[in-house]
Amino acid sequence: MTDLPDVSGLTIGILGGTGDQGKGLARRFALAGQRVVIGSRAADRAQEAADELGHGVRGADNAACATESDIVIVAVPWGGHQATLESLKAELAGKVVVDCVNPLGFDKQGAYALPVEEGSAAQQAAAILTESKVVAAFHHVSAVLLLDPEVAEIDLDVLVLGEDRTATDTVQALAERIPGVRGIFGGRLRNAHQVEAFTANLISINRRYKAHAGIRLTDV
Repeated sequence: MTDLPDVSGLTIGILGGTGDQGKGLARRFALAGQRVVIGSRAADRAQEAADELGHGVRGADNAACATESDIVIVAVPWGGHQATLESLKAELAGKVVVDCVNPLGFDKQGAYALPVEEGSAAQQAAAILTESKVVAAFHHVSAVLLLDPEVAEIDLDVLVLGEDRTATDTVQALAERIPGVRGIFGGRLRNAHQVEAFTANLISINRRYKAHAGIRLTDV
């Protein structure tokens, strides 16, 4: 593994931080000592979620969250993904933006991947945020495990995809701030679709085995 940068001093913003995945990531990064700002369309709702988490997490509206943060994680529902990013293009310019959104549908047979015109949620983000460094990561992290105070370490490899080596190294290092997690480079953004879509397989696995499955890679 290559040496990764020190990210301990960076402020992490989480758009969609009032949802379970966003709150879970906020909690783990705050426990690791990062400064964390939760973003929501309504500042009071974001602050309510931040107060619930504690550990110094702050709440703000999405624009303030994006402006105040060094790295911004996009954890909004797929239905609001495009509109949210279009509204924050100026605030996110020049920043590393981490997209962890999984475009999924659900029916009686379970979860399935939705088609995305740009190829993936991450590629849609890159098409909108032309002045940002978009990275895809954190797709397969269980919100249940992130939020569980009894779980000290999470047994997981986080696949990190992107076009900019400095940005992907930074996100790999951020992933490794969560005890038990490794950040692994997984290719360029054109390969993000199958990473996002694989979440549907994990949901099926979890339902069958009553688990919170993640992935581990061998020989790395």
